This record gives sequence, C-alpha cells and structure tokens, in this order.
Amino acid sequence: MNTGLNEARDISHDAGLVMRGPTHTLFFDPEYAESHDRRILVVDDEECVRQLFTSYLGETYSCAAAADAQEALELLSREPFALVVTDVQLPGLSGIELLRKITDRYKTTAVIIVSGIDRSQRVMDAIRLGASDYLVKPCELDVLSISVERALERRILVRNARRYKQDLENRNAELARQKTEMERLQAQVLQVEKMASLGQMAAGVAHELNNPAGFIYSNIDLLKEHIDRLKRCLADYDDVQLSPEAAARIAAIKKEIDYDNIVADLGSILSDCHIGAERIRDVVQNLRLFSRLDESAVKRVDLNEGIESTVRLLSGYYKSGSITLVRDYGEIPQVNCYAAQLNQVWMNLLVNAAQAIGESEGEVRITTGCEGHTVIVSINDTGPGIPPEQLKKIFDPFFTTKPVGEGTGLGLSISHGIIQRHGGKIEVESATGQGTTFTISLPVDAELDLAPVN
Repeated sequence: MNTGLNEARDISHDAGLVMRGPTHTLFFDPEYAESHDRRILVVDDEECVRQLFTSYLGETYSCAAAADAQEALELLSREPFALVVTDVQLPGLSGIELLRKITDRYKTTAVIIVSGIDRSQRVMDAIRLGASDYLVKPCELDVLSISVERALERRILVRNARRYKQDLENRNAELARQKTEMERLQAQVLQVEKMASLGQMAAGVAHELNNPAGFIYSNIDLLKEHIDRLKRCLADYDDVQLSPEAAARIAAIKKEIDYDNIVADLGSILSDCHIGAERIRDVVQNLRLFSRLDESAVKRVDLNEGIESTVRLLSGYYKSGSITLVRDYGEIPQVNCYAAQLNQVWMNLLVNAAQAIGESEGEVRITTGCEGHTVIVSINDTGPGIPPEQLKKIFDPFFTTKPVGEGTGLGLSISHGIIQRHGGKIEVESATGQGTTFTISLPVDAELDLAPVN
C-alpha cells in the first residue's frame, strides 16, 4: 500500500507544512516540540537495506539502525524515537510482534511496516494494530520519504490535539474549581451575615431587656421589704380585740382568701421571683458580653471571660447532667482581638464537643494558658473521635459528619478563617474511640487592620 505524492501534499497543506524537494519539513507549535521529534529507528535484518534507508533518511533526520526486534527494543528503552521503520521478516520476534510491543509500551512512537509480502489481509492487520503505513518492497525512496513525513505529521498532530484537549480539560477543571470556590465563598458570606444578624439581634434583645430586667431585679428587694412591713402590720391587727360581729366577718374573709397560706407563700414566691430576675439579668449580661457589637474595634480582651460567657449561653448543652464540664483556666494576658469573632469560635467548638458526646456520659475540658507571647486555648472532649480519613478534611467548607439537616459544614471552616485573621492557628488531634482536642494558638499582640467580620 504505497502512499501517493498528492495525498502527502494535501496533508502537508492542511497541517501548515512546507515541501522541500522529495521531502518536506514540519512546522509545529514550539511549545510542544520535543527533542526526539525527528529521530527514526530503522529495523531490518539485511544490512544493505538498513544502510540504504539510514543514509537516505539521515539527510533530513537523526537515524539509528537495528538488525532485529530485540535490539530495537533495547534502543527504544534507552532513548525515545519518533518513528520506527521495520521489516516484517526478522530473526526472533517478527516485525508484527515488534509493532505490538511498541504500541503497548511506547504509545507516542509511530511505526511504518516495510515488507515484501503484498497481501491485503496482512496490510489490514498491520494498520489495525496501529501501524501508520504499510509499504511493499522494493520501495521507492521518495515514497518512503513521503510516508515518513506523513507518519511524523500525523504523530505530531495527534499529540498536539491530545495536549490541546488536556489543556482545555485543565482549564475547564480550573473553571469548575473557581465556580466551586465562588459558591463556597458565597455560602460562607451568607453564613457570616447570618451570624452577624444573630449577633445584632442578640445585642438588640439584650439592650431592650437590660433596663426592665434591672428595675424588676431591684424592685423585688424593695417589694420584699414592703411586704414584710405589711405582714408585721397585719400581725398587730390580729392581736386587736374586735367585736364578735367584726371578728366573725374578718374570719370569714380570711377563710375565703386563704389568708394563712397566702402569708406563708409570700416568702417563697418572692424568693422565686428574685432567682428568676437574677437569671434574666445574667442572660442579658451574657448576651451583651457574647455579641460585643459595641466593641467592633480591635481591643484587648480577657479570653477566659469570653469563654465563660459562651459557656453560660450554652447551659442547655451542659446542664443535662451527662456531660461534665471542667474549666482549667490559667493566668493569661489580655489579647488584642475582635472579641465577638473569637466568641463565635468558642461557641462552635463547645457545641461540637457537646454534640460529639451526645446522650452518653462524657467530659469536656477547657484549658487556657500562655507560652511566651502566645495564648493557648484547648478544648477536649471524650466523644467517639474522628476517623483519620475525615480528620484531614475537618476544616474544609461544607464538610460535616452530622446527619443531613443538622449542620452546614461551615462552623469549623469559619472558625479556621477567624483564627487565621488573628494571626493564629487552630489544630486538631483525634483518634477513634479516644476523643478529640482542638488547640488554638493566638498571638497576644496581633496586628489587625482588617474590618471585623462578625
């Protein structure tokens, strides 16, 4: 099957090539050029044929020769070749077997079969196995040259098409990654805005409750004093001698209103109201301390105080009796920070710790301390721990081990971002069945110029 000159010219024209005499030179994208693009290996057991082909092709290409398939494979293993021109009848492995091994091991190497056997089935088999062309001996040298150029052109075009395709796939993957990152950032912004709205709402509720809760709390003490005076006055009235008619009338009224029980219950009622007012006052103070929206600027804050206010807000998690909360607060310097943001971190970590233990009995330990100019906060739980395959993704946005609908997967991601903004780091250690420990390191004198993110 000899390739015609016209077909070679057509391919050369389509590929942007220039013909030069009986051969032509390839022009291709230099970005994808390789040093072996014009290196040819001639394989033939007849020395005269090897010399003829290498001498003729050597005027344009870098050529090497091999007398059999084994020698050819050894050369291919040592250095790359763009093209192999091989006879079919070889000692040992045949040219067809050599073609099989080349297409299997060296997928970018083209192969031209040159054979004295002119049978259609043999040609079809060679092409089906991956041969670029099949030439019949005796072969004219200019036809060989055109076939070689055609094989090299096709090889470069296929290779470049693959690389362009790979570049396109890489760009599509990058666009997909950027889209995912954009969606992540949008979701994180929404989460941050939600947290900011919750903080503003908490601050607003605390502000609105602060004054009425204050005068209720103070008035209860005054009310207790007034009632004690009235009870003393009523006790004196009981000692006054009344007429039988008046005494009977007063006795009937006392029985009707259950006077004795009312007087006895007044003390406990006032005590309950006092305790309730104290709780309202504490909740208001904790809300104001947690939100700290009146402290949007960077300022020095006692982290122990912020952690404790967060714990009090999470009393619903830690008053069940199944979770023991251990506070091991050390003496630490005040830290330059956005207090509201760090309080969000403590809340995320303490909620996760309580949820990790769940309904079973366990312990959550909060430890604070100082190492040089760095404050260390550690929150440890005795929950089931985190498997190693999940641990490396724990700070990834949207990653959560909670059931669907119970977590957004943004809490730890946002906490990680807040700690990084403060120039610190957050680390996690965990083992299945041995609990989890989050350790936060924060510089005492962080330089924070960015606007706070609540």
